[in-house]
Amino acid sequence: MIIDRLMDKIEQMQNPTVVGLDPTPDIMPQNMGIFDFNKAIINEICDIVPAVKPQIAFYEQHGIAGLQAYIETISYARQKGMFVIADIKRGDISSTAQAYADAHIGGGQFDVDFATINPYMGSDAIQPWLNNCQVYDKGLFVLVKTSNKGSSDFQDLIIDGKTLYTIVGENVEKWGAELVGNHGYSSVGAVVGATHPKELADMRKSLPCTFFLVPGYGAQGGTAADIALAFDKNGKGAIINSSRGIIAAYKQEKYAGLDFAKAARQSAINMRDDINNVLKG
Repeated sequence: MIIDRLMDKIEQMQNPTVVGLDPTPDIMPQNMGIFDFNKAIINEICDIVPAVKPQIAFYEQHGIAGLQAYIETISYARQKGMFVIADIKRGDISSTAQAYADAHIGGGQFDVDFATINPYMGSDAIQPWLNNCQVYDKGLFVLVKTSNKGSSDFQDLIIDGKTLYTIVGENVEKWGAELVGNHGYSSVGAVVGATHPKELADMRKSLPCTFFLVPGYGAQGGTAADIALAFDKNGKGAIINSSRGIIAAYKQEKYAGLDFAKAARQSAINMRDDINNVLKG
């Protein structure tokens, strides 16, 4: 099962992190193409980081050329042995949901290992994704408690004594019940932000079989102490994302003198060590 393979890779590398590949003009060196930028970073981190997470919006904005770079990035990362988590946040119903699921985790042109999805439209919007997880051995990360400041506008609303995000989390645990692997976690995971440590800790306790994708570390303010709450007592159960903090590290003073790819590698090592020190401590 794919969640077992991801966890095995994390254990092998002793690194529960994922690098977000969100190339923007202010990050990339001048006159460098998107794929060339991503390829250079992948080459530097593939032996120390188990996964990458391209956010499709940064590719879609460039039209066909951007989507071609997205496809090439997915293919190259997988060739280098990395897992690919597509940050697409899709959410629709019926045949539309099926088309999205087929495109991203159903052998389509954008075929990846995991995809992020939005559960707002309910269980019939989730079912096509679950079906494809079963058929194609893929995984999901469902938005539960996101890291952005405005997440409380809706996610914290109280319904029958529970927050909306708690109800969504309970449904994620239920949706993933048939996809629990040998390590005790399901291929249907949840997105829970590091910028909400109390909620992160509560979710870890209440969702014992749900693997977490945790954004918000570094540039968004989440610390290693915050994200440690995403892990179980054995230091498992989560993968932590950093995007700009890795791929734009060469712009930071402490990485002065390193090119963008070498700086990304060193930043990825520092992130790994920061998290591991807290988990082991």
